Amino acid sequence: MAKPLLRIQRYFCRKPVRFFSLILLYLTAGSLVFLHSGFVGDSGPGARGGRDSVVASEAGGRASSSDTRGLGIMSRVFKETRRSGRRFGPRWMRKSGQGDYKMAGRGGDYTSSWNRALKGRNAKDVDDGRAKYIGCYVDDTQKRALRGVSFFDYKKMTVFRCQDNCAERGYMYAGLEFGAECFCGHKIQAPNASESECNMECKGEKSNTCGGANRLSIYRLELSQESARRYGSAIFKGCFHRPDNVTAALPFSAVIQNMSVDKCVDMCTEREKSLAALAGERCYCGFPTPLFSLHELEDEDMCLYRCPGEEFESCGNDNFFVVYQTQVQDNRCMDRHFLSARTKQLVALASFPGAGNTWARHLIELATGFYTGSYYFDGSLYNKGFKGERDHWRSGRTICIKTHESGKKEIETFDSSILMIRNPYKALMAEFNRKYGGHVGFASQAHWKGKEWPEFVKNYAPWWASHTLDWLTYGKNVHVVHFEELKRDLFSHLKGMVQFLDLKVSEDRLLCVEGQKDGNFKRSGLRKLEYDPYTPDMRANIDELIRTVDAALKKRNMSGVPAEYMPR
Repeated sequence: MAKPLLRIQRYFCRKPVRFFSLILLYLTAGSLVFLHSGFVGDSGPGARGGRDSVVASEAGGRASSSDTRGLGIMSRVFKETRRSGRRFGPRWMRKSGQGDYKMAGRGGDYTSSWNRALKGRNAKDVDDGRAKYIGCYVDDTQKRALRGVSFFDYKKMTVFRCQDNCAERGYMYAGLEFGAECFCGHKIQAPNASESECNMECKGEKSNTCGGANRLSIYRLELSQESARRYGSAIFKGCFHRPDNVTAALPFSAVIQNMSVDKCVDMCTEREKSLAALAGERCYCGFPTPLFSLHELEDEDMCLYRCPGEEFESCGNDNFFVVYQTQVQDNRCMDRHFLSARTKQLVALASFPGAGNTWARHLIELATGFYTGSYYFDGSLYNKGFKGERDHWRSGRTICIKTHESGKKEIETFDSSILMIRNPYKALMAEFNRKYGGHVGFASQAHWKGKEWPEFVKNYAPWWASHTLDWLTYGKNVHVVHFEELKRDLFSHLKGMVQFLDLKVSEDRLLCVEGQKDGNFKRSGLRKLEYDPYTPDMRANIDELIRTVDAALKKRNMSGVPAEYMPR
């Protein structure tokens, strides 16, 4: 008995043999655990045999064999999906009865479990009850295949992110293009293209395809069909007098039985119009134009006529219309390109940091159709669609150039300038948030209450004043725009900026800009500070700087700072 044991001992003492033997034992044990977990996942009350087991096993083969917990989740997801023919609405809501909704409880969100289980799989191969791949379609920048809202991210775009954004807004289709652009719509208005033409990887996930050059990979959002009937995000614009030429101003109209706000908004949305105007039992659809600009509000009492289909809603009448802005994106001002001929005139878009320079660039690009440039390079801005960001600032291909510089030498390199000025109290807080939280983020409470904020105000507040004074002193042909006044009366002040840039004004484009003025860089405002961060000493210093800038503006025969800047 001793001799066989001795031989076994000598056998395992040989290093290569011992190594491979241990590997074999390890793999055998792992396989047994894997098979056991699969049987356990399919056992118990209500378990379905045969085909379900095969499907779960095939899915488990794509997952890590050591992740037995993940396999159990997969098995449950597949079973629940096959068991129920119902399709739920948006994943934060679920039908609980006839016409009412309740929040989905823990474990009731099958779509999110499914997405985790399918991570890494090609989206085209997946019909998860939320989206189904339709095909590759032609897209035209002048006449979009999907004419709802759109957004871009040249760094982190994914298929599911695009689908989620479109589904949240109630659209039936989501399309991806150029690997980074997402378009939403209620109908596809373009022909099919060959699948081989949708060949660009998504910027945020190399395993999936996001369209191609002027080609859209389109998905039908099955779960959005219920939510598409709910237009809670439609924006009330006010009460307006019937336009003189109503058929030209609002070209589409129809009589709707039992009229309600939802019915009119729904009809105009499906016809890809951004305005829904209720006039008693008639609904009008269109876009803002000089014939119906929405600039002359009437007293809302003039529109207080009850909707036939909703007791507590106002539907206006033949003479006074109740107007809503739908979820449809007005595409009349979305096309942008570089200047066709290089210009030798360098126009600065100058501002103190935090004074709304990025927002002004967004407005100028939409109003003119030309890209703006930058004295710097900000990758996050480029990824969000500011394509002029990558050009050298002297390239001559952009309509104006963002700069925060304030030195004499830098200022004198520009032939003219638009100077943006903002209330220093607001500008300093905006720049502090950007510095510590990014373009749309927020500084943390630790930053506000730590040494960073007092040090920031000490260094940046004097710069707010010196920046304006330097541009007024050394700048050539300076056009001053106050952030607050642009916000209050965007149409007239933006029109003045376009004229200053020596371009022809398109009122249709300006009205289009009004409907989508926020762009991608507006902070939500949900995290406003609950206290005043400025100390009495800070305020005394800033108030003196405001008086200095006000006097400098008036000395050059310009209007002083807006009234809200001045110390009370």
